[in-house]
Amino acid sequence: MSIEVGFYGLLILLGLLALRVPVAVALITVSLGGLSFMLDWSTAIGMLSSTPYDFIAKWTLSAVPMFLLMGFISYHSGLTDGLFNAAKVVFRWLPGGLAISSIFASSSFAAVSGSSLACAAAMGRIAIPEMVRSGYKPSFACGTIAAGGTIGALIPPSILMIVYGVFAQVSITQVFLGGITIGLMTALSYSVVILIVSWLRPDIAPRVEAGTGDYSVRQALLEIWPVLVLGVLVFGGLFSGFFTATEAGAIGAAGALLIAGVLGRLNRNLIKTSLLETLSTTASLLIIGVGASMFTLFLSLSGLAGFISDAVSGWDASYLQLMLIVVVIYLLLGLFMEPFGAMLITLPIFLPIFEQYDISLIWFGVLLVKLLEIGMITPPVGMNIFVIRGVASQYASLVDIFKGVSYYLVADIVVVSLVIFFPGLVLFLTSG
Repeated sequence: MSIEVGFYGLLILLGLLALRVPVAVALITVSLGGLSFMLDWSTAIGMLSSTPYDFIAKWTLSAVPMFLLMGFISYHSGLTDGLFNAAKVVFRWLPGGLAISSIFASSSFAAVSGSSLACAAAMGRIAIPEMVRSGYKPSFACGTIAAGGTIGALIPPSILMIVYGVFAQVSITQVFLGGITIGLMTALSYSVVILIVSWLRPDIAPRVEAGTGDYSVRQALLEIWPVLVLGVLVFGGLFSGFFTATEAGAIGAAGALLIAGVLGRLNRNLIKTSLLETLSTTASLLIIGVGASMFTLFLSLSGLAGFISDAVSGWDASYLQLMLIVVVIYLLLGLFMEPFGAMLITLPIFLPIFEQYDISLIWFGVLLVKLLEIGMITPPVGMNIFVIRGVASQYASLVDIFKGVSYYLVADIVVVSLVIFFPGLVLFLTSG
């Protein structure tokens, strides 16, 4: 009977999500209703009363607001403004060089952001107008930045990876190391796409562009030194074992404040805006996490999670069959759900299965974030697409941007396939 309640609860949850009910509200409603039906109202309230505290009080989660604060301060104080110009110095001589520059600038911005949306918005304002002026087809220029934005959640400090590490109870530092690999693989695969398009279709992406003019390597370094200093400080300490993820986030936020102050860019309005954006983003993430914790408890007590895990074991699916199911499920969820909701709803079901198959949860976390980020550029709810539409509405329609990003979806599938067939590509940094 309890398993049936679990199934009905899962179906009701999917129905609520299809009706566009906020993810946190749907999770909490189903969990409370399901436990009340299985037990009684007072028992359900008693069991769930400590869940919000038990989840939010995890010390590791304090890294989330710290890294967010570092990113917002860096963005609003202009510390990241020179990344695109610096990338042009290195890559503009290549066919499609401006587009490739925007991809690697997005990768650099990711190191102080951790957010796909923030990365797409920041790079979109800077790179799209220049690419269009240089002869790029507007839809391709917009699609490039939308795809490049997904790297923001792959390169550390990824907020998605932090939350995954807390839920899966694995080392966040190890997941970050795997994220570096898949982030660089994604950037390189996108660059290959741009080279191919510029070679075959110069009307979409020009083969030859003007030089960098008077913009020198020295000027580039002068513009991006704040990001370099933050990167060395935060990730040098984190990956050397000197800082924990939480301490690295705090050091990064303090470092961004200090650098912005030294450059004379710190003011009351900047601090207020950065703090408010950090608080609102953190609150929205944590309330989803609380709902997911409640839902995990509901699935556990109903026996559904164990039933599904046993069913998969009984089916004796091969590794490739299991991965095909996982990829299809996350790609489908990405069509209509945002990444955090899709991740936290499914982890209670998938984590026990992967443990049974003795598959590295660090590897799975990296692959999971990549699959979730593909959903950020797929219709109809590709959130990066809507961000780019907001910052570049004069250049392309939503349909045009979805067409422009389609080139990069092919590269994403190739990267996912490589990671599945060769797990060592992700894990070689974590095994050192």
